[in-house]
Amino acid sequence: MSDTPRDGSADTRPKDNRAWIFVLPVVASVAFTALIPLMTVVNYSVQDVFSPDDRIFVGLEWYRSVTRDQEIRAAFLRTLLFSLQVLLLEIPLGVAIAVAMPRRGRAMSAALVVVALPLLIPWNVVGTIWQIFARPDIGLGGWTINSVFGVDFNYTLDSTDAWVTVLLMDVWHWTPLVALLAYAGLRSIPEPYYQAAQIDSASAWAVFRHIQLPRLRGVLTIAILLRFMDSFMIYTEPFVVTGGGPGNATSFLSILLSKVAVGQFDLGPAGAFSLLYFLFVQVVCFVFFVVLTRTGR
Repeated sequence: MSDTPRDGSADTRPKDNRAWIFVLPVVASVAFTALIPLMTVVNYSVQDVFSPDDRIFVGLEWYRSVTRDQEIRAAFLRTLLFSLQVLLLEIPLGVAIAVAMPRRGRAMSAALVVVALPLLIPWNVVGTIWQIFARPDIGLGGWTINSVFGVDFNYTLDSTDAWVTVLLMDVWHWTPLVALLAYAGLRSIPEPYYQAAQIDSASAWAVFRHIQLPRLRGVLTIAILLRFMDSFMIYTEPFVVTGGGPGNATSFLSILLSKVAVGQFDLGPAGAFSLLYFLFVQVVCFVFFVVLTRTGR
């Protein structure tokens, strides 16, 4: 808003800039926790680091090396496929759970607590639970699949079994988040909408299609963005369960990045890798958000 008055004269009112004092702690916090580490990574990504005092400027060499690396390309496609499968499973399942949950009474409170329980478990504990649960010898899930259904299931040896185990683990852990978001959206729908549908003798599917689903567009946009970002950056759970194996079956980008940065201590390639990784997530989420919000209008 312009400081010039409508009559065209200069604004001579004194300005109080003391409000900036309250912003400085936030600026300092962001600089310390985000900007300084980011610039450090940028610095590493353009240098070949031999020691703290011995480094050579290489420009964009590491970026070219990362984009041409076949192992990184395979991990990228693997991670993207995993994220798409997560969205296709968790979004419909979460909405279905939200629609089926009770709306009032003690049953509503009990349902909310039960649905939210997986979200309260730390990521490494989730990985440990599923690592034991899916074991074909001592795990209840793995033993049941092998003994009752007669399937030769072993996630430590078979790449498909490992992929399915990690996928089901993520669905179990994070579908409640989608369900709770969708439930909050359903609770915000005014009661007269349902009363009008009842007067028109609308079916349950018609109510969902024309009343509930349109009103859920906003929360589902948030759910899709959150689940895509988190699933595309997944690390702890698959690392605990499979360690990226067998072979490279569950070696996602985050696990490969950890291998390059910590295992091999290649700071230059790791810096370029992490920046490209970060940039891709931000660009995809921005495009996704713009498309979904414009579609909603």
